[in-house]
Order: sequence, then structure tokens, then C-alpha cells
Amino acid sequence: MHLNERAASLSRNEELLPIWHLDPRRALFVGPLTYNAPHAHSVPVYLAGLYERFRLRIEGRAWQHCRTAVIPAGVSYEFDVAGQPLAVLYLEPCEAGFDALVPLMGTCRADGRALLGSSGELSILRALYETRDSARWTDAALDSLLGFSSSRARRAMDPRVSHVVAALARNDRDTSSAAVAARDVGLSSSRFQHLFAQDVGVPFRRFRVWQRLRSAIGEIVAGSSFTDAAHAAGFADQAHFSRAFRRTFGAPASPSLRHVRRA
Repeated sequence: MHLNERAASLSRNEELLPIWHLDPRRALFVGPLTYNAPHAHSVPVYLAGLYERFRLRIEGRAWQHCRTAVIPAGVSYEFDVAGQPLAVLYLEPCEAGFDALVPLMGTCRADGRALLGSSGELSILRALYETRDSARWTDAALDSLLGFSSSRARRAMDPRVSHVVAALARNDRDTSSAAVAARDVGLSSSRFQHLFAQDVGVPFRRFRVWQRLRSAIGEIVAGSSFTDAAHAAGFADQAHFSRAFRRTFGAPASPSLRHVRRA
């Protein structure tokens, strides 16, 4: 299949619903987007234009055109994909770091701390998007996509930080403060927050919000209303969830979550 072609079974104008997949090690969105304002994630991400190049700007510098990109946690970026499908793969620190995503790119160039490419691993992501029942094999597909690189790029985090990250993953609705987390691992609050930001790439509070957003997104994908999902994930109300979503993704929640494919 040519780089820019859709599967023969799909019309160029056929509309597929977006995909959201979340598990403890990673999250994946695939679907059409337009413009997302400057935002930064709490985990490293891999971006891939399924059929076209897209415009990307890193930390307010000049706009670039690319087909793929890898962006570390905490690095601000914005993009414009003009309504085309984009795949965004989020890798949790318990799985691996930024280095695990680099092998998914072809030839690439640096733009600050981010990497931009003219090609990359697209076939599995396109297949997930183009196959209506792909929810059944998304886990296996992502294992195949990341299996080799993630095993070679495990995070060498401080064990106390690893303990807290694992605890947040087990209880993503936890709203405990950094001071409580620090006390649980025998550190002062200031020392813990320094270690956490150093190893994870973003402050503890920001990472905790990311875990709660993951929880809310999972609830919505499973069929909950935005209000019920917000409450279940520990947000005060839907407005609180919506503000956190916009800050984290650079766009409102509705376009990517209102109509999604479900398993």
C-alpha cells in the first residue's frame, strides 16, 4: 500500500469514528482533528499523520511540516491537521520513556527536545483506524508496535518515584497531595517533588491530573455521560473536567469524545 492510500475497502470519503484506547501502560487516540492550541502532556507522545503531513509548532518556534513526531513529557506544542486523521500514542512512565518511541520514526530531525520525521510506523495505526472491530486486537497491535523498543527503554526511575507512579496508576482517582505522597515514601515534600519532576518530566500535581483525565476518558468511552465521568474521576464537576481537558489537549473534549468507537 502506498504511504498515503487508505485500505481498498474504504472510500476516500467514508467517515470512521475516532478511537480511544486506554490501558495501564499507554493510551491511544486515532481520529480526525483540526487545530489544537499550545499544550503539553505529562507523558511522551508519538504523533503520526495517517495519510498526510501535518503542521506542528514546538514551544512557539516556527511552524514545521512533518509526518511523524516524538515529543517528550512537559514540552509544549500545537498542531494543525486540517481535519485529517491523526494518531497520538501516549506512553506511561511505568512502561518506558521517550526513547521507546524514537524507533517508530524514520529519518528525523530535532526541533528543540522534540523529533520530527518525514515517515515512520503507520501501517498498524492505519489498520486500527480502518478496521471497524479493531478494539478486539488493539492491545496486541500496540504490543507489537512497542514490544522491541519499550523493552530496551525501561525507565530507570528512583524506586520511590516508581512506587508513587504505580500507586497513581492503580488508583487514578486519588486526589492526595504531593506532601502525602512524599510522606508515604519517606521523603520531604520538596525532595520528593524535585525527584518526581526529574524522573517523570512534569510535576506531581500535573501528572496526577493526567491520571484523572485518563480515568474520565475511559468512563466516557465506556458510555458514561461527561458529568458522571467527571465525578467518577474526582473532578468537582463537568466544567472542571472540561477545563483540565482543554489545558492538557489544547482543544475541547467534545470533538474527540462525543462520538467514539466502543469495544
